[in-house]
Amino acid sequence: MQVTVDAALLDRFNGAVNALHVAAGARILCAVSGGPDSLALLILLYKTMPDRVVAATVDHGLRPESADEALYVQRICKDMQVPHVILSPAEKISGNIQSAARSARYALLAQAAEQHDCAYIATAHHADDQLETLLMRLARGSGVDGLSAIRSNNGKILRPLLGFTKDELISICAAAGFNPVEDPSNANTDFERVAMRHWLANTQHPFRADRAGRTASALADASEALNWMTETLTQERVQRETDAIICDARNVPREIQRRLLIHCLQLMEPELSPRGDAIDRLLSELSDGRTATMGAVKCEGGDNWRFTMAPPRRN
Repeated sequence: MQVTVDAALLDRFNGAVNALHVAAGARILCAVSGGPDSLALLILLYKTMPDRVVAATVDHGLRPESADEALYVQRICKDMQVPHVILSPAEKISGNIQSAARSARYALLAQAAEQHDCAYIATAHHADDQLETLLMRLARGSGVDGLSAIRSNNGKILRPLLGFTKDELISICAAAGFNPVEDPSNANTDFERVAMRHWLANTQHPFRADRAGRTASALADASEALNWMTETLTQERVQRETDAIICDARNVPREIQRRLLIHCLQLMEPELSPRGDAIDRLLSELSDGRTATMGAVKCEGGDNWRFTMAPPRRN
């Protein structure tokens, strides 16, 4: 199958992949829903590494059309001679639909990557997604980590399209002669992301996807630097006793104190993941020398913070 891609776009994609330091010869599982973003990603991967791509479509079974959409992607991949698998969750998606579907999707993709000897999973998050995410998290009052938004890589997950706009991805599909599928949920403004997308499309605003990408990248660098400093100080200031964790958080910036606090809590209770107002309140309590409880952890303030497991509550 002959697929044409603008040379400048292909060069940019090659540069994005190289910046992710993909291991030479490694196979990549490409997540393809059939929409313009993921089809463009498939096309770009096919043009740059045709023998190293495996495509996967997750059919969550949430819409009657989803099975036919998965078969549509399968036909495209067959014409391109790209191996393709259709993945479905073992159990029906329930609860918070978007969150549950996302968790199921990444779990299925991870299993498929292992089965097909793929070292990486590529997803089609792009520059417009980055802008939406940054603004949504800003509206929630997120800190440095949250405002880092979508990372270009996260373990095995690669996102090489963060420097590409939605319009560019649509143009790639059009040049290849593909007709992407449309998910009707993308028009449902009850979803936070769709509402933000609708606002951006219908409001005069100063936000640009490329500038949002630079901001998110700078914040990701800052987050990485803060994590590095926290890890360094942890070795110097956090001590484990028989039944307690002791932390000297004196004379360091508040954000480092905050990260040391989260680290100590998770040493005591690994499943605990306090964020936002809850961790800020606890930090203030400890800084004032008071005692408080987070989850099942008793936290004592003062010059050196002391963390122990709180005794079981009496009925």
